[in-house]
Amino acid sequence: MPTITMYATGSCPYCTMAERLLKSRGVTSIDKLRIDNDPAQFETMLKRSGGRRTVPQIFIDDTHVGGFDDLSALDRAGGLMPLLQGEKPAG
Repeated sequence: MPTITMYATGSCPYCTMAERLLKSRGVTSIDKLRIDNDPAQFETMLKRSGGRRTVPQIFIDDTHVGGFDDLSALDRAGGLMPLLQGEKPAG
């Protein structure tokens, strides 16, 4: 299974919903990086996400999925499971 990285804060309901969706798709481990406790992680998130400032910001290996809405849309479109199974995104 690929590495799942989620930039999050301690009180983010969208982070909780994203974690719940990922776990429902078989993800057993999420590397959660708290940006509210570590300004350096916030700066890293900004760079990796192309300047997005909201949480969660989710990465599957090196693929930037985006936030919860993006993750949910990817799942509805049938694109999440292939990423979780290690397939590279088209394009």
